[in-house]
Amino acid sequence: MDEQKRTVEQLLEEKVQQQKKRMRPPARPKKYQTSVRKAADYVVLDFETTGFRSGADKIIQIGAIKYIGHRQEAVFETLINPRRFISPTITRLTGISNESVENAPFIEDVIGDLIAFIDDYPIVAHNAAFDMSFLYALDNLEGIQVPEYTVIDTVRLARKVIKETANHKLGTLAHYLRLEHHAHDAIGDCLATAAIYQHCLGVRK
Repeated sequence: MDEQKRTVEQLLEEKVQQQKKRMRPPARPKKYQTSVRKAADYVVLDFETTGFRSGADKIIQIGAIKYIGHRQEAVFETLINPRRFISPTITRLTGISNESVENAPFIEDVIGDLIAFIDDYPIVAHNAAFDMSFLYALDNLEGIQVPEYTVIDTVRLARKVIKETANHKLGTLAHYLRLEHHAHDAIGDCLATAAIYQHCLGVRK
C-alpha cells in the first residue's frame, strides 16, 4: 500500500513539474555576441526612436556608417515613418517631426537594405543594448531574419580607457574629445561614436 502511495505521489509530482515547464516562458536565444576586440573594419549604427522601449516604441531614423581600415567607406541614412505620433518631446530632442516622416519609407521597406549594408561586419554602437534591442525587435519582419552580429559597445571601451569624465554618455565623451557632435541625429551620433571608438583603440589619422 505504501509503495502504491509513493508511486501516486511521484506521478503527481511529475505532472506538477511538467505543468510548471509549460507555464514557464521559453528562454530567449542570445541574439548577438558582445566583443571588445579591435576591429579595423566595422559598421557604426545608431537609431533615433519614438521612445525607449523596443517593440513598443518605433524607429524614426537610421544612421549607419561603414569603416574599412578605420576610414569612412559608405553611409546608410534614412528617416522612417513609424506609423504613430511623434511626441513634441522627441521632436525637440531629435528635430524629427511628424511632418518630416510623413513621406518617409516604412521600416519593412528598408530593413533588408540595412542588413545588406551591415553584411557580416561587426557593429559598433554607443550603449549598444539600446540600438540592438530595436534592431532585433524587427526580427522576422516581412520574413527577414536579423543575423547574429558581433557587437562592440563604446561605453564599455570608454570606461576602460577614459577615466577623466564624470560619466560616459555620448555627449560627455564628445565634449571631452572636442568633437563636432550633432547630438540625437543618427549620423551625427555615428560619427561621434566612431571617433570615440578610434580614440579608445589609439588609432592615429
